[in-house]
Amino acid sequence: MAYDVAVLVGSLRKGSFSRAVADNLATLAADKLTLRSVEIGELPLYNPDLDDDTPPAAWTKFRGEVVGADAVLFVTPEYNRSIPGLLKNALDVGSRPYGKSVWKGKPAAIVSVSPGLLGAFGANHHLRQPLVFLDMPVMQQPEAYVSKVGDLLDQDGKLANADTKSFLAGFLAAFATWIGKHK
Repeated sequence: MAYDVAVLVGSLRKGSFSRAVADNLATLAADKLTLRSVEIGELPLYNPDLDDDTPPAAWTKFRGEVVGADAVLFVTPEYNRSIPGLLKNALDVGSRPYGKSVWKGKPAAIVSVSPGLLGAFGANHHLRQPLVFLDMPVMQQPEAYVSKVGDLLDQDGKLANADTKSFLAGFLAAFATWIGKHK
């Protein structure tokens, strides 16, 4: 049976490289993983005053989609050497109310994506910090920094580079093993 993996994409941009990579990952996932996108773009900003008996419906839906997953895969660009605000907001929404975090104990992995040379290194490492606090065992190796991503995708957003496909397939296989160790 395949592990159910919630995929959170840290970009809202139409034609997002991160979304294209996430879509490609779903096709590369071994038979041990079922990747499903969990949308975060419509989540209201976290405000504890709204987290009462009737929190925003978008929060309730999001929390329900994540809590049932076996693991979480984050695919993110880098904004100003860190993670996009919508991704941080999703972490905050999922971590509350206090004592009811949907993240606790869920194995995680990160793929960071950039049209530049650094492969969104800063975002990848900044994301690890809150994940550790949220008690998510984050896969350490292999790391996935996808640089010059625009050169790796064809006009339809499909991965056109065989080496990148092979690397990401290996990354997903390692993630399946990681989930098995930490689930």
